Amino acid sequence: MNEMEIFRALSDSTRRAVFERLASGEKNATELREGLNVSQPAISQHLAILKEAGLIRVRREGRNANYSVAPDGLEPLFAWLERYRSFWPARVERLQHLLKEMDQ
Repeated sequence: MNEMEIFRALSDSTRRAVFERLASGEKNATELREGLNVSQPAISQHLAILKEAGLIRVRREGRNANYSVAPDGLEPLFAWLERYRSFWPARVERLQHLLKEMDQ
């Protein structure tokens, strides 16, 4: 998967809520839907998009499907962020310098 698919999957607030719920452990679709104002077909579509993006995995137990976070799924996003990490130290240093000047 690439970072664009991850951004697309997490751009929806319902999918982010589902992903965050899964961060606390494995759950089925019914458990994930609790408290959300979405239908069962809609939660299934959200789960499919998260799975396609490589962010979650499914474990089947008979007719039941249990979902959990796929830890490596965020790796492309981390790699994308790493490319921009070098920009921040210089900007923070300039901001600190500016704030010191403003205090004087």
